[in-house]
Amino acid sequence: MLTGVHLISIVCTLFLVTGLGIYSVKQVKSAADFAVGGRSISAPLVAGTIIGTLVGGASTIGTAQLAYNYGFSAWWFTLSGGIACILLGLFLAKPLRESGASTGPGFLAVNYGSKAGLLASIFSSLGIFLNIIAQILSAVALLTAMFSIDAFWAALISVLLIIFYVIFGGVWGTGLVGILKTFLIYFSMMIAGFLALQLGGGIVSYTQNFPSFPWFSLFGRGVATDLAAGFSVLIGVISTQTYLQAILSGKNIKASRQGALISGVVIPPIGLAGIFVGLYMRANFPGLDAKLALPTFILEFLPPWLGGIVLATLLISIIGTGAGLVLGISTMLSEDIYRKIIAPEASDRKVLLFARVSIIGISLVTLIFVAGNIDSLILKWSFLSMGLRGATICFPLLGAIFFKKFIHPTVGVLAIGLAPLCVILWAIFGKQSIDPLYIGLLVSLLILILGSFMGKARE
Repeated sequence: MLTGVHLISIVCTLFLVTGLGIYSVKQVKSAADFAVGGRSISAPLVAGTIIGTLVGGASTIGTAQLAYNYGFSAWWFTLSGGIACILLGLFLAKPLRESGASTGPGFLAVNYGSKAGLLASIFSSLGIFLNIIAQILSAVALLTAMFSIDAFWAALISVLLIIFYVIFGGVWGTGLVGILKTFLIYFSMMIAGFLALQLGGGIVSYTQNFPSFPWFSLFGRGVATDLAAGFSVLIGVISTQTYLQAILSGKNIKASRQGALISGVVIPPIGLAGIFVGLYMRANFPGLDAKLALPTFILEFLPPWLGGIVLATLLISIIGTGAGLVLGISTMLSEDIYRKIIAPEASDRKVLLFARVSIIGISLVTLIFVAGNIDSLILKWSFLSMGLRGATICFPLLGAIFFKKFIHPTVGVLAIGLAPLCVILWAIFGKQSIDPLYIGLLVSLLILILGSFMGKARE
């Protein structure tokens, strides 16, 4: 139950973040500033953008929810996300930053032609859209636990907060607020995790109370299921516009690389904290709705002043992640479709206006989907989202970076268009024992390999 101290603490935290968001408005003077920060942001801002987007409802509330049901298999989202960020920094930051592109699909368009960019924008936007649903579901769980309001109104409030969070600040807003959010979320989740460990009697007590399988196995839901989940996050992060956009926004290659590496180190421990909260709540509140595990723990066991900060931080993290994902779709729509196809002669101001209007439209469509799936598993949407994005972008992106002399543009277009279609069709009609991600990646890889033998090497 919220107290007056909770509310005061929540309001103060939100005012602090709002002030930083207002400051970010002054940084946006053009569409380039809105999309990639004028390519002048530092390593901490790159890291803030990545962490501020990747660490949201799935990494906190969704992880605690899955841990409540299965234990350590809930770690795959943050663990694979951290590994993906390290790979981005070590191998992809340099070629991406040197390309001069504003989006991942824009990079593909340079190598494979405009059709490739269009198809990549469409399927990537669909994949990102699925993850926005996961963030709204997380926000619904948090707001209903805090205020006991109807789920639909909680979803509507969440969508409105996302719109206002990102529409005025673009990547500057997500980056600057992301830095503050990173400190707050780390502070909050570490306290919650350590407290859950202490209240539960430490690691030894947990191992005595829970069987090693499935609770302390990374494959508690089955090897095939959990490997697919981890792999989908790994290639999904590498293939997602929001994270590529952060790399493209760095003021130089060093800033982009350092920002990605910082993110890779910071993200995985947050998932561990959520897991111990989920396990503690499972042991002591076995009849609880799993998605309420983390919010209920905060309300029950943290001092009100600290609980208010943590609740506000969770809300910020969820809204920030949703906003970053919406921004990614908006950037692809405005830069790769509106500017290049619909209105090539449009002024910079019109492109910026289109980006902001698309943010509102995307958010409202998300609300419709959430209303029909209010009780679904949060991480289910996140894993599916990452898989679709990865099947669309991953191998064509790697091919464009490392093997571009051997892949004909037509082959690249076929891979980008057919692989995600196969993912969607398999998810609807195929065998559930085989993850659709594997089908999409196999189709993409076969097309690129066969095409490299059939086509001419490019100059």
